Amino acid sequence: MRELFEDVPNQAPLDPQEAVRRHIRTPQRKRFYTSAGVTEADGGFLITLDGKQVRSPSGKPIVVPTRAIADAVAAEWNAQGETIDPTTMPLTRLANSVIEGVIDRADEVADDAAKFLGSDLLFYRAGHPDALVAREAQHWDPILFWAADALGAHFVMAEGVMHVGQPEPAIKAARAAFPTDPWSVAALHVVTTLTGSALLALALVHGVRDEDQIWAAAHVDEDWNIEKWGVDEEVAARRAARLVDFKAAAGVLRELKPATG
Repeated sequence: MRELFEDVPNQAPLDPQEAVRRHIRTPQRKRFYTSAGVTEADGGFLITLDGKQVRSPSGKPIVVPTRAIADAVAAEWNAQGETIDPTTMPLTRLANSVIEGVIDRADEVADDAAKFLGSDLLFYRAGHPDALVAREAQHWDPILFWAADALGAHFVMAEGVMHVGQPEPAIKAARAAFPTDPWSVAALHVVTTLTGSALLALALVHGVRDEDQIWAAAHVDEDWNIEKWGVDEEVAARRAARLVDFKAAAGVLRELKPATG
Protein backbone atom coordinates (compact mmCIF):
# COMPACT_ATOMS: atom_id res chain seq x y z
CA MET A 1 0.00 0.00 0.00
CA ARG A 2 3.03 2.28 0.14
CA GLU A 3 2.57 3.56 -3.39
CA LEU A 4 -1.04 4.54 -2.66
CA PHE A 5 -0.10 7.10 -0.03
CA GLU A 6 3.49 7.90 -0.95
CA ASP A 7 2.93 11.65 -0.64
CA VAL A 8 2.61 11.50 3.13
CA PRO A 9 5.09 14.06 4.52
CA ASN A 10 8.16 13.41 6.60
CA GLN A 11 7.64 16.69 8.43
CA ALA A 12 4.46 18.74 8.99
CA PRO A 13 1.18 17.46 7.51
CA LEU A 14 0.81 18.05 3.79
CA ASP A 15 -1.65 20.67 2.59
CA PRO A 16 -4.78 18.58 1.93
CA GLN A 17 -5.44 20.38 -1.35
CA GLU A 18 -1.96 19.50 -2.60
CA ALA A 19 -2.50 15.93 -1.40
CA VAL A 20 -5.61 15.72 -3.55
CA ARG A 21 -3.77 17.09 -6.59
CA ARG A 22 -0.93 14.60 -6.20
CA HIS A 23 -3.31 11.69 -5.78
CA ILE A 24 -5.16 12.68 -8.92
CA ARG A 25 -1.87 12.42 -10.82
CA THR A 26 -1.09 9.01 -9.27
CA PRO A 27 -2.33 5.85 -11.03
CA GLN A 28 -4.88 4.06 -8.88
CA ARG A 29 -4.28 0.53 -7.70
CA LYS A 30 -6.79 -2.27 -8.10
CA ARG A 31 -8.53 -3.38 -4.95
CA PHE A 32 -6.54 -6.31 -3.56
CA TYR A 33 -8.62 -7.23 -0.48
CA THR A 34 -12.13 -8.41 0.30
CA SER A 35 -12.96 -6.49 3.45
CA ALA A 36 -11.51 -4.13 6.04
CA GLY A 37 -11.96 -4.60 9.76
CA VAL A 38 -10.92 -3.26 13.14
CA THR A 39 -9.11 -5.00 15.96
CA GLU A 40 -8.03 -3.83 19.40
CA ALA A 41 -4.37 -3.15 20.13
CA ASP A 42 -2.22 -1.55 22.80
CA GLY A 43 -3.02 2.14 22.79
CA GLY A 44 -6.02 1.96 20.48
CA PHE A 45 -7.28 0.09 17.43
CA LEU A 46 -5.77 -1.31 14.25
CA ILE A 47 -7.26 -1.39 10.75
CA THR A 48 -7.00 -4.72 8.95
CA LEU A 49 -7.47 -5.82 5.35
CA ASP A 50 -8.49 -9.46 5.20
CA GLY A 51 -6.98 -9.80 8.65
CA LYS A 52 -3.64 -8.16 7.77
CA GLN A 53 -2.69 -4.95 9.54
CA VAL A 54 -2.66 -1.71 7.57
CA ARG A 55 0.63 0.15 7.90
CA SER A 56 1.84 3.64 6.98
CA PRO A 57 3.91 4.22 3.83
CA SER A 58 7.13 3.74 5.82
CA GLY A 59 5.81 0.54 7.39
CA LYS A 60 4.81 1.88 10.80
CA PRO A 61 1.73 0.42 12.51
CA ILE A 62 -1.29 2.71 12.28
CA VAL A 63 -2.88 2.81 15.73
CA VAL A 64 -6.17 4.74 15.85
CA PRO A 65 -7.16 6.26 19.22
CA THR A 66 -10.88 5.40 19.31
CA ARG A 67 -13.16 2.70 17.97
CA ALA A 68 -15.36 5.23 16.21
CA ILE A 69 -12.46 6.70 14.22
CA ALA A 70 -11.14 3.23 13.46
CA ASP A 71 -14.55 2.14 12.17
CA ALA A 72 -14.69 5.23 9.97
CA VAL A 73 -11.24 4.49 8.51
CA ALA A 74 -12.24 0.88 7.85
CA ALA A 75 -15.42 2.13 6.19
CA GLU A 76 -13.29 4.14 3.72
CA TRP A 77 -11.48 0.96 2.69
CA ASN A 78 -14.72 -1.02 2.45
CA ALA A 79 -16.28 1.70 0.28
CA GLN A 80 -13.63 1.36 -2.45
CA GLY A 81 -14.67 -0.15 -5.74
CA GLU A 82 -12.54 -2.06 -8.22
CA THR A 83 -9.76 0.48 -7.79
CA ILE A 84 -8.59 2.32 -4.69
CA ASP A 85 -9.02 6.09 -4.85
CA PRO A 86 -7.08 7.83 -2.04
CA THR A 87 -8.94 11.10 -2.66
CA THR A 88 -12.02 9.44 -1.17
CA MET A 89 -10.10 8.34 1.94
CA PRO A 90 -9.44 11.50 3.98
CA LEU A 91 -9.28 9.72 7.32
CA THR A 92 -6.78 7.19 6.02
CA ARG A 93 -4.63 10.02 4.69
CA LEU A 94 -4.93 11.85 8.01
CA ALA A 95 -3.91 8.69 9.86
CA ASN A 96 -0.82 8.40 7.67
CA SER A 97 0.04 12.03 8.38
CA VAL A 98 -0.29 11.46 12.12
CA ILE A 99 1.91 8.37 12.14
CA GLU A 100 4.53 9.68 9.73
CA GLY A 101 4.81 13.34 10.66
CA VAL A 102 2.91 14.33 13.80
CA ILE A 103 3.05 11.73 16.53
CA ASP A 104 6.64 12.56 17.54
CA ARG A 105 6.45 16.29 16.89
CA ALA A 106 2.97 17.47 17.80
CA ASP A 107 4.23 20.74 19.30
CA GLU A 108 6.03 21.67 16.08
CA VAL A 109 2.96 20.91 13.99
CA ALA A 110 0.79 22.95 16.35
CA ASP A 111 3.29 25.81 16.10
CA ASP A 112 2.99 25.60 12.32
CA ALA A 113 -0.78 26.03 12.55
CA ALA A 114 -0.32 28.83 15.09
CA LYS A 115 1.53 30.87 12.46
CA PHE A 116 -1.91 31.67 11.04
CA LEU A 117 -2.63 33.66 14.20
CA GLY A 118 -0.34 36.37 12.85
CA SER A 119 -2.53 36.98 9.80
CA ASP A 120 -5.79 35.16 10.45
CA LEU A 121 -8.68 35.39 8.01
CA LEU A 122 -10.91 36.90 10.69
CA PHE A 123 -8.70 39.96 11.15
CA TYR A 124 -9.12 41.42 7.66
CA ARG A 125 -12.49 43.01 6.99
CA ALA A 126 -14.20 44.47 3.97
CA GLY A 127 -14.82 48.21 4.06
CA HIS A 128 -17.85 47.97 1.77
CA PRO A 129 -20.54 47.18 0.79
CA ASP A 130 -22.37 47.45 4.09
CA ALA A 131 -24.14 44.12 3.64
CA LEU A 132 -20.84 42.25 3.30
CA VAL A 133 -19.37 44.14 6.27
CA ALA A 134 -22.38 43.05 8.31
CA ARG A 135 -22.14 39.46 7.15
CA GLU A 136 -18.47 39.19 8.09
CA ALA A 137 -19.26 40.64 11.50
CA GLN A 138 -22.11 38.19 11.99
CA HIS A 139 -19.89 35.17 11.33
CA TRP A 140 -16.57 36.37 12.70
CA ASP A 141 -17.19 38.74 15.62
CA PRO A 142 -18.59 36.10 18.03
CA ILE A 143 -15.41 34.02 17.60
CA LEU A 144 -13.18 37.02 18.19
CA PHE A 145 -15.21 37.97 21.27
CA TRP A 146 -14.87 34.39 22.54
CA ALA A 147 -11.11 34.46 21.99
CA ALA A 148 -10.88 37.68 23.98
CA ASP A 149 -13.21 36.67 26.80
CA ALA A 150 -12.40 32.97 27.19
CA LEU A 151 -8.76 32.87 26.12
CA GLY A 152 -7.57 36.36 26.92
CA ALA A 153 -6.48 36.76 23.29
CA HIS A 154 -7.16 40.31 22.14
CA PHE A 155 -6.42 40.68 18.43
CA VAL A 156 -6.30 43.74 16.17
CA MET A 157 -8.70 44.15 13.24
CA ALA A 158 -7.85 45.74 9.89
CA GLU A 159 -9.79 46.94 6.86
CA GLY A 160 -8.66 45.57 3.53
CA VAL A 161 -5.63 43.35 2.96
CA MET A 162 -2.83 45.53 4.37
CA HIS A 163 -0.96 43.45 6.95
CA VAL A 164 -1.35 44.45 10.58
CA GLY A 165 0.88 43.04 13.29
CA GLN A 166 -0.78 41.14 16.13
CA PRO A 167 0.11 41.48 19.82
CA GLU A 168 2.40 38.66 20.93
CA PRO A 169 0.38 38.12 24.16
CA ALA A 170 -2.73 37.48 22.06
CA ILE A 171 -0.93 34.95 19.88
CA LYS A 172 0.50 33.18 22.94
CA ALA A 173 -2.88 33.08 24.67
CA ALA A 174 -4.56 31.52 21.64
CA ARG A 175 -1.68 29.09 21.11
CA ALA A 176 -2.06 27.90 24.71
CA ALA A 177 -5.60 26.76 23.89
CA PHE A 178 -4.45 24.35 21.19
CA PRO A 179 -4.96 20.61 21.78
CA THR A 180 -1.91 18.50 22.55
CA ASP A 181 -2.63 14.94 21.41
CA PRO A 182 -1.26 14.14 17.92
CA TRP A 183 -4.57 13.27 16.29
CA SER A 184 -6.27 16.47 17.44
CA VAL A 185 -3.23 18.54 16.46
CA ALA A 186 -3.21 16.99 12.99
CA ALA A 187 -6.94 17.60 12.58
CA LEU A 188 -6.61 21.19 13.80
CA HIS A 189 -3.80 21.73 11.30
CA VAL A 190 -6.02 20.48 8.47
CA VAL A 191 -8.92 22.74 9.50
CA THR A 192 -6.58 25.72 9.85
CA THR A 193 -5.04 25.32 6.40
CA LEU A 194 -8.39 24.66 4.73
CA THR A 195 -10.12 27.68 6.29
CA GLY A 196 -7.17 30.06 6.49
CA SER A 197 -7.96 30.60 10.14
CA ALA A 198 -6.47 29.14 13.30
CA LEU A 199 -9.21 30.93 15.25
CA LEU A 200 -11.93 29.10 13.32
CA ALA A 201 -10.12 25.84 14.01
CA LEU A 202 -9.88 26.69 17.71
CA ALA A 203 -13.57 27.58 17.84
CA LEU A 204 -14.34 24.16 16.38
CA VAL A 205 -12.03 22.39 18.84
CA HIS A 206 -13.68 24.09 21.81
CA GLY A 207 -17.26 23.70 20.58
CA VAL A 208 -17.88 27.43 20.14
CA ARG A 209 -19.28 26.76 16.67
CA ASP A 210 -20.20 23.51 14.91
CA GLU A 211 -18.56 22.36 11.70
CA ASP A 212 -21.24 23.76 9.39
CA GLN A 213 -20.94 27.18 11.02
CA ILE A 214 -17.15 27.07 10.77
CA TRP A 215 -17.27 26.11 7.09
CA ALA A 216 -19.74 28.92 6.38
CA ALA A 217 -17.58 31.42 8.28
CA ALA A 218 -14.56 30.40 6.23
CA HIS A 219 -16.40 31.17 2.99
CA VAL A 220 -18.25 34.41 3.75
CA ASP A 221 -16.50 36.40 1.04
CA GLU A 222 -16.59 33.55 -1.47
CA ASP A 223 -20.31 32.98 -0.93
CA TRP A 224 -20.93 36.70 -1.29
CA ASN A 225 -19.23 36.68 -4.68
CA ILE A 226 -21.19 33.59 -5.72
CA GLU A 227 -24.45 35.38 -4.91
CA LYS A 228 -23.36 38.34 -7.01
CA TRP A 229 -21.62 36.67 -9.95
CA GLY A 230 -22.66 33.03 -9.95
CA VAL A 231 -20.80 29.77 -9.41
CA ASP A 232 -17.43 29.05 -10.99
CA GLU A 233 -17.43 25.30 -11.63
CA GLU A 234 -13.69 24.90 -11.13
CA VAL A 235 -13.77 26.81 -7.85
CA ALA A 236 -16.78 24.80 -6.74
CA ALA A 237 -14.98 21.52 -7.49
CA ARG A 238 -11.95 22.57 -5.44
CA ARG A 239 -14.21 23.62 -2.59
CA ALA A 240 -16.00 20.27 -2.66
CA ALA A 241 -12.66 18.46 -2.47
CA ARG A 242 -11.59 20.60 0.49
CA LEU A 243 -14.89 19.91 2.22
CA VAL A 244 -14.17 16.17 2.18
CA ASP A 245 -10.96 16.73 4.15
CA PHE A 246 -12.59 19.32 6.40
CA LYS A 247 -15.40 17.00 7.43
CA ALA A 248 -12.95 14.20 8.18
CA ALA A 249 -10.82 16.46 10.37
CA ALA A 250 -13.88 17.93 12.06
CA GLY A 251 -15.12 14.43 12.82
CA VAL A 252 -11.84 13.57 14.51
CA LEU A 253 -11.98 16.72 16.62
CA ARG A 254 -15.56 15.98 17.59
CA GLU A 255 -14.69 12.43 18.59
CA LEU A 256 -11.61 13.48 20.57
CA LYS A 257 -13.14 16.56 22.21
CA PRO A 258 -12.69 15.18 25.78
CA ALA A 259 -8.97 14.82 25.04
CA THR A 260 -8.62 18.37 23.73
CA GLY A 261 -9.92 20.10 26.83
